[in-house]
Amino acid sequence: MLFALGAMLEASETPQKSDIIVVLGGDYRGNRILRAAELARQGYAPKVLVSGVGSIYGTHESDLAIAYAVSRGYPRDMFIPVYYAAVNTRDEARADIADMRRRGMHKYLLVTSLYHSARASRAFRRENNGLEMRSVPAMDPWWANGQWWKNREGRKLWLTEMLKTIAERLGL
Repeated sequence: MLFALGAMLEASETPQKSDIIVVLGGDYRGNRILRAAELARQGYAPKVLVSGVGSIYGTHESDLAIAYAVSRGYPRDMFIPVYYAAVNTRDEARADIADMRRRGMHKYLLVTSLYHSARASRAFRRENNGLEMRSVPAMDPWWANGQWWKNREGRKLWLTEMLKTIAERLGL
């Protein structure tokens, strides 16, 4: 039953060749950016659009994520930062999709954390208007291969994401 409670927050698809990879902000351990960079390195898309919701100690989250990936051996020119003011996944989806449209993209991979992937996929699909998307989430050590209840951080992730999912369903 606990697996099922976690699985309802997950949406994972097999990656396919795409125009671009979109990595969402909000992961301060680097799992998302490294997953997106590795997908680009494997040839699924030539570039990674790096989303982020704002400034952390005066530096935009996108710039911090890119610097982290570069420090792990990925080329800086692989990444495209996206700057905007957003406070939720819906706003992030609107900003990222508008940016992809300006760039003439049609097909993309969406990278976020596994526990965030179902809600993020719904938000991006609502905003897509014809763009093809596949959810290819990053693993998170606290999610523990779906065994989120085995550690305190996993339980907090589940509770937070479940509350956000309920709020989304209620239109809050």
